[in-house]
Amino acid sequence: MWHPVADVPSFMSGDLATCQYTASPDAALEAVRAHKGPLLVDLDETLYLRNSTEDFIDCARPGLLALLLLRALDVLKPWRMTGGINTRDTWRVCAISTFFPWTAWRWRAKVPMFAERYLNQQLKAALYARAQPPPIIVTAGFKSIVAPLLAAMGFADAPLIAARMYSFADRRNGKLRMAMRELGAETVGCCLVVTDSMDDLELLQSCARPLRTLWPQARYRRALSGVYLPGEYISKIKHPGERHIFRGILQEDFAFWLLSSISLASNPASHVVILLLLLLSFWAIYERGYVDNDLVASRYESDPQLSATFGSVWVATPAVQPWIWALLSGVAAVAIAHSDGMAFVIHFTFWVAVLILVYACFVFYNRLDKLTRVWLYPLLQFARSAAFTVVVPIEPAGVAALGAHVLSRWAAYQVYRLTSAGWSAARPELARLISFVLLSLMVVCSLGPSVLLTWSALALLLWNIFRARHDIYAVFNSARRLDRCSRHAATPRGERDPASPREPVQ
Repeated sequence: MWHPVADVPSFMSGDLATCQYTASPDAALEAVRAHKGPLLVDLDETLYLRNSTEDFIDCARPGLLALLLLRALDVLKPWRMTGGINTRDTWRVCAISTFFPWTAWRWRAKVPMFAERYLNQQLKAALYARAQPPPIIVTAGFKSIVAPLLAAMGFADAPLIAARMYSFADRRNGKLRMAMRELGAETVGCCLVVTDSMDDLELLQSCARPLRTLWPQARYRRALSGVYLPGEYISKIKHPGERHIFRGILQEDFAFWLLSSISLASNPASHVVILLLLLLSFWAIYERGYVDNDLVASRYESDPQLSATFGSVWVATPAVQPWIWALLSGVAAVAIAHSDGMAFVIHFTFWVAVLILVYACFVFYNRLDKLTRVWLYPLLQFARSAAFTVVVPIEPAGVAALGAHVLSRWAAYQVYRLTSAGWSAARPELARLISFVLLSLMVVCSLGPSVLLTWSALALLLWNIFRARHDIYAVFNSARRLDRCSRHAATPRGERDPASPREPVQ
């Protein structure tokens, strides 16, 4: 199954209504036919109705390895050292060309198909109708990528101004400087320029006839968006721009998994690997629940809570591949944790049963009304917090920590669903800290204080305090004693935390 999506690219920036250079496609075509003089035409999303750089990268195979390489670049962000985001594509194309050198061959083989499908036929006809020299193609794309595409589109004789693949300067300086270098200021000054991008503002301001036109058939498709990778839906659709995998999964769920169990591990390094594999296995399936949640909401809810990228960005959401990822990573985790034959079979069976039950619970949850969901929600949170315990043992302090983790999220969800307050108004981190302390006291009363006199129990307490530090400060800063303040200064009844509401973590 596919999900429409795609990152909103920089070329779509700018207010179309207020751009003084905006022209409709019909007006642009008429201007092209009538112009006497040099003509500069943008390539991507203009003459070619896709993005040539993204389509080139999309030819990389194996797609999964190529996508992992691109994600590594996104984490490292080496373009910060070479001029910023404008040089990002240089890094991406060079990395793909270096590690997957056969991509150039696959690109040249597919160029005829791309040219046939995505050539702007109306603009081509207008350009051919001119009794003038061929247009000058100016693009931020890369010359070695663009040249065969132009030839297949019927513009082999058109002069080409494009970025050099192994030069950061061209991408950093922009199209105006490239055009000035190749044509000179006088020629650029008498040109008609057709582009879709507000990134070309300097070029538009420097030419005789600037036209910024958005072509309705143009589409931006992110490279390798058809390749499934766990976490892509979370990062780009469910929680776009929130770094949810790092903040909501690694700093929350995984941190408590680790601190609750590592004191019992004979080999801490292998234990971390086991937990990471179990995390990957679990979230490959839990993410499928997110996909189903959004689809059900979009179809049946009158006021679905969907992100802005839902329906506008392409992300692969296959039905089978998440289970393959989950089973393979689960097999690896259980094999490391329980190498004995019978123990492996038992624990892996338990783990598969957990994955099936979690997904079934999530699917059932998605089809309930919102008020009824409140009572099923703790089951999902219990799964997120404690699913790994069927494979890995935990200490008593871990029981208190994981229980507090579940209760705090359930309390926050109740506030979110049953009142008009936002998720953050419930202060889940502070509620988790208090719940952990209370549950730890119950553990002490039941098993004695010795079970909590461990470094991991202290680490759990300190981590809870650290995560709740902002809530603690806010509560103490806003606290007032009623017997020591004026009656008129009392907090008005019904006043709520000014924190902006946030959708709950499912």
